[in-house]
Amino acid sequence: MSFFGLFQKADIQAGLRQFRQTPGAVLLDVRTREEYREGHIPGSMNLPLDLLHTAPGILPDKNTPIFLHCYSGARSRQAESILRKAGYTNLTDIGGIADYRGEMEREDS
Repeated sequence: MSFFGLFQKADIQAGLRQFRQTPGAVLLDVRTREEYREGHIPGSMNLPLDLLHTAPGILPDKNTPIFLHCYSGARSRQAESILRKAGYTNLTDIGGIADYRGEMEREDS
């Protein structure tokens, strides 16, 4: 990645297209459980940033394609770094759900 790439904002719509075209991929939402319940992208899995240490028990294959997102893109960048250090190799940060334009699912409390 170039130096200027550090300041580029991820395009969640493009990231979702890539996710949908990737066999066996996981869409990982690293927001809090409460944020996830309030509205999330259909088909996403919630694993809050503060629980990423449990990822190996949930996603044991460290070569699984994982597409990360959060609200603004900050936590997904952190999550990418944490998961890389844990040995995950196929990670794509697609940014923040704040820029998502599409269907949302909600969970009743």
